[in-house]
Amino acid sequence: MSAGTYAPRPGAAPLSRMIAAQTALETRMLLRNGEQLLLTVIIPALLLVLFGAVDIVDTGSGEPVDFLTPGILALAVMSTAFTGQAIATGFERRYGVLKRLGASPLPRWALMTAKTLSVLVTEVLQIVLLTVIAFALGWSPHGNPFAVLLLLVLGTAAFSGLGLLMAGTLKAEATLAAANLVFLLLLVGGGVIVPLDKFPDAVRSVLDLLPISALSGGLRDVLQHGASMPWGDLGILAVWAVLGLGAAARFFRWE
Repeated sequence: MSAGTYAPRPGAAPLSRMIAAQTALETRMLLRNGEQLLLTVIIPALLLVLFGAVDIVDTGSGEPVDFLTPGILALAVMSTAFTGQAIATGFERRYGVLKRLGASPLPRWALMTAKTLSVLVTEVLQIVLLTVIAFALGWSPHGNPFAVLLLLVLGTAAFSGLGLLMAGTLKAEATLAAANLVFLLLLVGGGVIVPLDKFPDAVRSVLDLLPISALSGGLRDVLQHGASMPWGDLGILAVWAVLGLGAAARFFRWE
């Protein structure tokens, strides 16, 4: 039998192609899930329109949309990288999807990479939509685009690590409840809609260290106040990213 009978030889595809295919699959699954779409896209957009068009919360001097837009962008990152990813991954783990994928030619680290890339693709769509809405409401951004990009990447890494940690250690039902509870608490206490200076000093000193506060505050410093590089907020996000991703890699259970 000639060597070319079975050409091309059967086997696993190149790693880059496997990651790209898994990323596309993860993105399609996320966008087809109505509940996840509501959480990641519709709720942030509705909050921006509602609080940007109606003066409900005292956001200080300036246009409300200039204060709200950076916070809503931070909320969009959290809703996708943390809440949505934690819930989806938690139920995939419960139903044995992760166990089966872990036995496929796709390495486990590559599967987590594909999930992270899927989050980034979804965030790009979110940011484009929210930016269009914000401009329609009269948003006037300032600052360094590179600083904005760096904040978004570190924020995604921080929330992704925390989401995977939760999904890989708790039961799916507990992950569902905890992720939604954290989302609501940080929506109120993370500087997204309500300025942190409205809270008592003792409470604010703790809230300032949260990743959502660092992300929303850093984006606000750049886009509203024109800061060049918010190093303090970047440092907080970097610490959360290292701790979250490190803990997820250490304690994540595939079954």
